[in-house]
Amino acid sequence: MDNDSLDNELLHRVRADFDRARFKAFMNSVWAVLARRPNNLLSFDDVKEKLRLGGPIYRGLKTVRLDQIVGSLNRYHDFDRAFLPTQSETADRWQRVNLAFYKDISLPPVLLYKVGQVYFVVDGHHRLSVAREQGQEFIEAEVRECQTKVRITPNLHPEDLEILSEKVEFLERTGLDHIRPDANIKLSIPDGFSRMLEHIAV
Repeated sequence: MDNDSLDNELLHRVRADFDRARFKAFMNSVWAVLARRPNNLLSFDDVKEKLRLGGPIYRGLKTVRLDQIVGSLNRYHDFDRAFLPTQSETADRWQRVNLAFYKDISLPPVLLYKVGQVYFVVDGHHRLSVAREQGQEFIEAEVRECQTKVRITPNLHPEDLEILSEKVEFLERTGLDHIRPDANIKLSIPDGFSRMLEHIAV
């Protein structure tokens, strides 16, 4: 097979990969509506504001599990929770990154913010999306960690932020995380921590 034929085959493959990824993203959105489950990436700015994050502190180059990356700094509308592309406008860049994957071209690490046990993409959304679609479980990343007073896990959803925001305020006002660092209070109702603060004040 000559080089032109090989290049044409690769181009056809990367286009087919993107079309398949877009279809999977569409099916994910349909399933999310039917199941009434969130399917969107978390916004780092929302998390930063509600949880009053500290930092970030540079942690160096790390190998990160892809399923721990749950949000984005500024492109949370372009990809779904599985980092499948939700916009056709991302096709050209996504396919260029995918072509580099097939040609075994080394790409720079992605840049991530770490919050608790999860990560948010600052730079490298398409690299991460292609890596997941190609079946990778890990990715090389430069990591900057933001400090938080609450436990954050990969099953975090947008509706959880209000309760966690109340917990942060509760901990800041009571100092419980310093007085009793082993204490782990979990509430599942809105205003629960506000009510506890009222009872403490009384």
